[in-house]
Amino acid sequence: MKHNALKTIINNITFKNPIIAASGTFGFGREYNEVYDVSVLGGICSKGLTLHRREGNEEIRIHETPSGILNSVGLQNPGVRDFIIRELPDMQKLNTVIIANLGGSTLEDYIEGVQLLNETAVDFIELNISCPNVKSGGMAFGIKTDVAYETVKSIKQYCLQKPMMVKLSPNAENIVEMAQACVEAGADSLSLVNTFKGMAIDIKQRKPVFLNTYAGLSGAAIKPLALRMVHEVCHNVSVPVIGMGGIYTVNDILEFIMAGATAVQIGTVNFSNPVAGKELVASLLQFIEKEGIKTLEEIRGIV
Repeated sequence: MKHNALKTIINNITFKNPIIAASGTFGFGREYNEVYDVSVLGGICSKGLTLHRREGNEEIRIHETPSGILNSVGLQNPGVRDFIIRELPDMQKLNTVIIANLGGSTLEDYIEGVQLLNETAVDFIELNISCPNVKSGGMAFGIKTDVAYETVKSIKQYCLQKPMMVKLSPNAENIVEMAQACVEAGADSLSLVNTFKGMAIDIKQRKPVFLNTYAGLSGAAIKPLALRMVHEVCHNVSVPVIGMGGIYTVNDILEFIMAGATAVQIGTVNFSNPVAGKELVASLLQFIEKEGIKTLEEIRGIV
């Protein structure tokens, strides 16, 4: 059986397989490409980009938890313009689908970022609506359904050259209503879930571990919750869904696909096992060959 048995199509873009490196866990692919040939991956999501350069949060950014990590990196990134000039040319050489993850603190920032990315070689724009809206007191764009709808609808008017994937926060008031609203507003596909809001306390210093008190929880600990949300969303929208959240093994990938996901993103596992992407692609191919599965469509959404 050939590798094209894993071929996956999202919004008319062909991925060689459904395994994508998640934003914020893979840089721009350069460092991991020194460890293994990342062209084996279906795609790579860039670090979270903002219109202007960000230095990120001070003090502790990563804190290990049972079966996961808390992170408060603060979207450290070079800014959209520097990404286009300095990072994107190297990403293009990696021979895989390029997804630019875009965040913003204002609607205007998102729109300008989209307009810049429209003119580049990126294949997708993944809209991160978990960012705090500074004009609305810091609440994320992706918490309240009506706010998310208006945000996505406004940005979509400027995102016509590239498919727009909207990344959903599990902290949304209602994940299914949020997904439906984003699709109605123009999302071409959805990715979920982003990190869960969590906390850790330093009992010796008697204060929160993170300067911002709360942080994002990812890793194996969130997988059952993420899987449930992906399953719910897949049964209530008609666009492709990319599932993520605590994926470590090929069994995890298969569960998300059986729940209805068109593809998956792997994140935290890249930190504990830098060659996870390569191993998971090989394991997925081995599984479908052993089971006599000709295409992933045979098992997608069967649960």
